[in-house]
Amino acid sequence: MTNTVYIALGGNIGDRAAFIHAALDALNAYVSVEETSHLYETQPMHVTDQPLFLNAVCRGVTSLTPSDLLRALKRTEDELGRTKTVRYGPRNVDLDILFYNDAVVDTPSLTIPHIRIPERDFVLAPLLDLEPELRHPRLGLTVGQLWDRLEMPVPPRVMPVGDNTWHWNQAARVMAILNMTPDSFSGDGLENAPDPVAAACALARQFAADGADVIDVGGYSTRPGHADIAVEEEIGRVAPVINALRNELDLPLSIDTFRVEVAEAALDAGAVWLNDVSGLRHAGSALEVTKQPLLAIAALAARRRVPLVLMDNRAPLHVDIRGRNVQNEAPTSDIVSDVRLQLNRALDMARRAGVPRWHRVIDPGIGFGKSVSQHAELIRRLDELAEPGYPLLFGASRKGFLGKLAEGAPVGERLAATIAANVLAVERGARIVRVHDVRENVQALRVANAILADDSKRAVPLS
Repeated sequence: MTNTVYIALGGNIGDRAAFIHAALDALNAYVSVEETSHLYETQPMHVTDQPLFLNAVCRGVTSLTPSDLLRALKRTEDELGRTKTVRYGPRNVDLDILFYNDAVVDTPSLTIPHIRIPERDFVLAPLLDLEPELRHPRLGLTVGQLWDRLEMPVPPRVMPVGDNTWHWNQAARVMAILNMTPDSFSGDGLENAPDPVAAACALARQFAADGADVIDVGGYSTRPGHADIAVEEEIGRVAPVINALRNELDLPLSIDTFRVEVAEAALDAGAVWLNDVSGLRHAGSALEVTKQPLLAIAALAARRRVPLVLMDNRAPLHVDIRGRNVQNEAPTSDIVSDVRLQLNRALDMARRAGVPRWHRVIDPGIGFGKSVSQHAELIRRLDELAEPGYPLLFGASRKGFLGKLAEGAPVGERLAATIAANVLAVERGARIVRVHDVRENVQALRVANAILADDSKRAVPLS
């Protein structure tokens, strides 16, 4: 017999995210974790002179009884080094049973549902992500009703990125594009430089000085009509650069690839972020990382505990896992609904592979297999994609549709068009913009972020 359980995870000392990830890994020995909430940073209760907490909730199934589950959770806390302090005091990890089916349990050592659920924003906000209609068996109220009764703002949602914790309720961020290709559509590929690694480091230093938040390194051109290259060649383009940059810059590094072998080599070299332009539709080569090859990059992101960008891509990706051409998606009468459907499929695949909700990032795939009118419609209705609350990455920089909208502007003259699209996207909920021209876009977004800071109508209610 399997039982559905909701378990709270939290902690506020040491590497908070690492302890939560370690607790999730340990939980899988006796709870099959099906889904996680977003990750929240919250104020301490009762004992306020201590660091901020990270909190989340996971839903899973288990064959353990409530008392056996409690003992397993306490054993996990002990194995992760939790030491007893004052009541409500600091701790590196805290695991609590919130709900166990619809059971009501009252024993000297265990109360289910957890007695403090109705008063804790750091429990109710994550539960809202998972199941707003879940009904409290003692109170007869749903999670959504309990939240409304609390009358508190939603705590900040955060995402662990390397050694940092990004807050999604703060200013939109800038991802800088570092192309290690000879055939980039924008003409900025560095592969043909006399010393590609040195050229990449010099450009990355300039990106950092100009205000970039993350640098996205790519070694495989996905421009229209691109040429296929071997996995080994792609690794040779990106791994040395990432290895050099991690020793030069205090910025997170991302790898732009759809091949799991390249992704793993990049993570080994120092990347902390995976940007999959295929939306998990492509497995790279036939390397069997999991029993489901199309989940290979997602499984890698889950195992290495790094963010994973999931893009909607309607353009050909050269070949699929069986060596056949991947064709454009069929025409659609509603591009936004279609993109939402594809992103939901990718998000579900990432969930099944074990990527926690706080590491899933969505990308509507600007420039990938869509018409000019569809791009305009996507940007106009971008808030509909941002509404579910996943961080949304927007990459329109220098793209061809901007040139067409700007009366034929060539690729080198699309900066103003790029900034216009990026500002509109941020106003509609984008949280990261991916750009070639860092300094100018950082300046534009500083103005946009300042104007939008107190806008209660933002698409993603993250504060």
